[in-house]
Amino acid sequence: MRTIVDLPDPERAQLDALCRQRGVSRAEALRQALRLWLQQQKPSHHAVFGLWRDRPAGSLELQQALREEWSER
Repeated sequence: MRTIVDLPDPERAQLDALCRQRGVSRAEALRQALRLWLQQQKPSHHAVFGLWRDRPAGSLELQQALREEWSER
């Protein structure tokens, strides 16, 4: 798919210089940058593992407490 991207002159000049140094096209450099950025947006399991570890109740107690809230209505 083709996409048009507007780049300010300073960034375009820096991108072109890096592309010349690395011997890649501007399009390939932008594809690599986008791929890297998308990978960084995914939360790793380390970032979310143990998210509830500081809760006072264990998982079964928490589940029961939540269910009790529903039955009280």
